[in-house]
Amino acid sequence: MPSPEEKLAFAERLKQALTRSSKKIDTAAELALQFNLRNPSEPVSAQAAHKWLTGRTMPTVDKMETLASWLDVPLQWLRFGIPESAGKPRKKKVKAGELGTLAADEAELIVRLRAMPEVRRKLVLDLAEQLSLDGEIWTS
Repeated sequence: MPSPEEKLAFAERLKQALTRSSKKIDTAAELALQFNLRNPSEPVSAQAAHKWLTGRTMPTVDKMETLASWLDVPLQWLRFGIPESAGKPRKKKVKAGELGTLAADEAELIVRLRAMPEVRRKLVLDLAEQLSLDGEIWTS
């Protein structure tokens, strides 16, 4: 049986996956409806979906598989929080000359980045890492 902390962590991962999905889901009722359209077994109620979103319960493995498939995230990440690429290096080093010609907006960004104090530069780089698709833990 999952601990309260595991249930809350699952709820956060589910919310994160829902915000990244192409279909905007704002309520537990919408989650239940969209889930039931994709689930091959028994349907879930809006109350059950609400419990998933609030961390009061976790879905069964078959429902978790449906969620992972629908939201296009790895099952192990949704269920346990383990990245698909656990143990693999995530950052790709870029060698000088690999980038080719920079677009004007890219060059402007570099100029502005170089003019920033080190603390702000680190913040911008951290933000770029968070927003980049390479930083997403469920990309293939």
